[in-house]
Amino acid sequence: MPLHHLMIGTWTPPGAIFTVQFDDENLTLKLVKRTEIPHDEPISWMTFDHAKKNLYGAAMKKWSSFAVRSPTEIVHEASHPMGGDPQANSPDTNTRAIFLLASKQPPYAVYANPFYKHAGYGNVFSVSETGRLDKNIQNYPYQPNTGIHGMVFDPTEAYLYSADLTANKLWTHRKLPSGEVELVGSIDAPDPGDHPRWVAMHPTGNYLYALMEAGNRICEYVIDPATHMPVYTHHSYPLIPPGIPARDRETGKGLYRADVVALSFSGRYMFASSRANRFDLQGYVAAFKLRDCGSIERQLCLNPTPTSGGHSNAVSPCDFSDEWLAITDDQEGWLEMYRWKDEFLHRVARVRIPEPGFGMNAIWYD
Repeated sequence: MPLHHLMIGTWTPPGAIFTVQFDDENLTLKLVKRTEIPHDEPISWMTFDHAKKNLYGAAMKKWSSFAVRSPTEIVHEASHPMGGDPQANSPDTNTRAIFLLASKQPPYAVYANPFYKHAGYGNVFSVSETGRLDKNIQNYPYQPNTGIHGMVFDPTEAYLYSADLTANKLWTHRKLPSGEVELVGSIDAPDPGDHPRWVAMHPTGNYLYALMEAGNRICEYVIDPATHMPVYTHHSYPLIPPGIPARDRETGKGLYRADVVALSFSGRYMFASSRANRFDLQGYVAAFKLRDCGSIERQLCLNPTPTSGGHSNAVSPCDFSDEWLAITDDQEGWLEMYRWKDEFLHRVARVRIPEPGFGMNAIWYD
């Protein structure tokens, strides 16, 4: 089918979900629906359930749940407060719902992470028979200064790996039959200045890839088959060009911060991105070739993106081939489509949606 639909949220109110149509024959992107959702619940990260019948959102102070009946019929069904630290839900704290991960195997629980302050607990939600977010069944502790920004399951969904940006750690939990989790262990990032933001895993389950926000690099880990803990291989790859000025001369603050890492449909390639912290600078997108075992064979490219990326520059490979990669930015509000062909990346379409806070991550509906 030449027509595909993607859905995208926003960083700031008013809450809305945008459905964009991509025509892979005519190479066009167009906005087909703006779905209004609760005003104060903009979705900065969204994901589908295993069947793409439900959409779950990290929505400021809430975890939100929507029935997806078609690309243009998205119905709000529930919103739940953040669990764990009671101060997280206070309007006077900066705690924000930042990420959630929907399991693809029964009981199809949803795993959610608050961020910034008072974010020391992961939230686990059960779902109803139709997939709606139902009950907060567990609030499992990390540590008081934790700020998890990304998680991933191993292929069997027996182990859950979390990237702790603020505590500079990677955590491993074991998933129980109930959907709840128990701690296996944690390890510090290789460098005190790394700050892991995102994690991805190879389909074999042999290798984990950690994206370091402040370190602006990808670090490769092999999974110990006995303990299921990640072990750093001492192989890392840059997400900004080596030698580029990485800190502001006056303030000393970092000029770039890495964003998201994701694998292609086949698992043979991996894409990752970084953002610039000033609008006069550009972000970058990188591609990597992976060996069949999961180790990184080589870095294939490190291309500048049109803007800084703002809060976003999130890469979203399609889930039906290796050919298409969507990238969003909220500096100017673009959704861009790239084609991955013969190990080269080129942009084929873009659409600008000048709405407040557009666009966060794009998810592929069909």
